[in-house]
Amino acid sequence: MSKKHKIIVMSADALVADDMEKLKEMPNFKKYLAGGSCIRHVKSIYPTITYPCHTTMATGCYPDRHGIPGNLKSPYKYIKSPIPWLWEHDNVKVPDIFDAAKAAGLTTAGVFWPCTGNHPSIDWNIAEYWTQSPDQTLADAFREMGTSEEIIPIIEKHQHLMVERKHPQCDYFMLACACDMIRQFQPDLFMIHPANIDGARHGNGLFGDHIQKTLEDTDKWIGDLMEAAIESGSGGCTSFVLTSDHGQMDIKRVINLNVYLADAGLIRPDESGEPQWDAWCQSGGMSACVYLKDKTNREIWQKTYDLLCHMRDEGIYGISKVYTVEESIAEERYGGDFSFVVETDNYTGFGDRFIRPAVTAANNEDYRKGKATHGYLPVKGPTPVFYVNGPAFKSGVEIENGVLVDEAPTIAAALGLTMPGTDGKPVTDLIAE
Repeated sequence: MSKKHKIIVMSADALVADDMEKLKEMPNFKKYLAGGSCIRHVKSIYPTITYPCHTTMATGCYPDRHGIPGNLKSPYKYIKSPIPWLWEHDNVKVPDIFDAAKAAGLTTAGVFWPCTGNHPSIDWNIAEYWTQSPDQTLADAFREMGTSEEIIPIIEKHQHLMVERKHPQCDYFMLACACDMIRQFQPDLFMIHPANIDGARHGNGLFGDHIQKTLEDTDKWIGDLMEAAIESGSGGCTSFVLTSDHGQMDIKRVINLNVYLADAGLIRPDESGEPQWDAWCQSGGMSACVYLKDKTNREIWQKTYDLLCHMRDEGIYGISKVYTVEESIAEERYGGDFSFVVETDNYTGFGDRFIRPAVTAANNEDYRKGKATHGYLPVKGPTPVFYVNGPAFKSGVEIENGVLVDEAPTIAAALGLTMPGTDGKPVTDLIAE
C-alpha cells in the first residue's frame, strides 16, 4: 500500500465543543487546522472515563468488547490503596489502529496514549505510566512499559520538565519528547494524549478563566508537533487530527456508597481495619461499578441490588439509575467483571471510602472527586470534538454529530488501512480520495 500519508493524532483530554470558539482564534489552530474538516460534536461512550474512551478511540469498539471498564483495575485483588491503573496493553481484548498500521508495514509511535504499555505494535512508545517507587528512575519506569533504548536519551534529555501526575508539567515533558521523536523517527502514525485541560477542570471546575491557559498550551502544542514534522522533512505529507475523549460536569458533593454497603453488613472491617467484603463499590467519578466477591451467591446479589434500588428510589444518595451488568451491556455497550453500575444524579460524584463520613464536599483528593469530573452517561455534558486537516482529509466538510467508535476506522482509512470487525465505521465524507 502507499505510504504517502502520515498522521499525527493529538487527543486533548476533556477538550469540548464549547472550547472551540476560543481555540479557533489562536495562531497554530489557524495555521494548521483552519480550512480542514470537523465533526463538531462527538458522542462519547459509557462510562466517559479516559482509559475506556481512549481504548475505544484506538480500537473502534465499545467497552463490552475491548475490555477496559475504567482507569483502574477491579478490586478483586486491589482493595487496598493505591489501586493500580490499567496501564498495559495486554488488558485490551481486540486489535487497535497501531496493530492495523504495523501489519500494513507502517511505522508507529505513541506518547502517553492510555493502555499501551508494552504494546507490540508501537515502534517508539512512551506509554502513560509513572514511577512505582521513590528509587525507580523515570527511564526505568518507562522501560518497564516497553520503551526502547533508542528513546531513553530523549526521556533523559527532557526529564527536568516532568512532575509526575501533575498538569501541565507532565504535558510539557511529553510534548518535548514527542517533538524529538517525530524529528528523529518520522513515524507514519503518531498518537499523543496530553491532559492539561482535564486537570484544570478537575481542579477548578468545568468553565472559567483557568481554561484559557490550557487552550493556549494546546494551541502551542499543535504548532510544536506540526513544526517538528516540517523539520523532519515530512510536513508536506502529514495530516493533523485534534480530538478528545469526554467532557466534564461540575459536582457539588461526593457520596461514599461503600458506607451504606457496610451498614448493610456487606463490608466488614477486620481486626486490622482492612475491609472484608461481599460487595464493593469502585468509583468511576460520576458513575460507579459494584463488584460481588462471589457472583454466584444469589442471596448477596439480591440484597445488594435491592439496596442500590432503594437508594435510587429515595432520591438522596446521588443515584439516578441502577444497571445490572446485563442491562449495561444491552443498553450502553458497557461490560466487565462488575455486577451493577450506578449513574449519577448529575451533581454527585462517588467515592470509595467505607468508613464515615458518607458524604463529603468535592475535593482534589483524586481526579474522580474534583470540582468537576466525568464518568457519566455520554448523552450528558459538553461533547468531545474531532478536527482534521492535511492531505489525507477533505477540506471544508463540517459534520454536526458523530460517535467516538468511528474515530479509529476513520483515521485508519485516511492512512489507506482497514480495520475489519470494529463497532464503528469510517466517516468517508472526511477522507480525501
